[in-house]
Amino acid sequence: MTRIIAGAARGLRLDVPGSGTRPTSDRVRESLFGALESADAIAGARVLDLYAGSGALGLEALSRGASKVDLVERARPAVAIIRRNVVTVAKHLPDAATRVHEGTVVSFLGRATGPWDLVFTDPPYDFDDAAMTADLVALAPLLSEEAVVVIERARRSNPPDVATAGLEIFREKIYGDTAVWWAQPAAASQSR
Repeated sequence: MTRIIAGAARGLRLDVPGSGTRPTSDRVRESLFGALESADAIAGARVLDLYAGSGALGLEALSRGASKVDLVERARPAVAIIRRNVVTVAKHLPDAATRVHEGTVVSFLGRATGPWDLVFTDPPYDFDDAAMTADLVALAPLLSEEAVVVIERARRSNPPDVATAGLEIFREKIYGDTAVWWAQPAAASQSR
């Protein structure tokens, strides 16, 4: 079971797809969001949740004060669950601005306009490095100047090639089998 950890929708239970996704654990989400709040990266942020699964990351950000959230998922059963979860959260956040996009991440990024301030990308653990790099290259022009990109992959994965996309890693954390990298536009490093 997955729940919203904090904010206006705190404690709400979210449905999770039965297979084909790997929800971010409560422990990882709690640590991640604590650090994001400390960095003042959530309040008022325009959020993009790629490979959304249940939508837990994007909806957690919304609960904690993000201004809008776009959730992208290609698996039709997961999209149906995300839509149900959005309805559940919207009961507690009636002014919430959420959009659910069904399709592949690469096709979404090819037609999206942005900008986004906070991006979560949590692809399947078997996602190859070249595909990860292609996503980041497509994402980079859609970021705000001070954007934070949170990349979650298997611990055994190679670090993402953010430099090809004009990004740089500024934080890394390991949680059991999960590795999380924080990246930003390279120009933003002067201001952090």
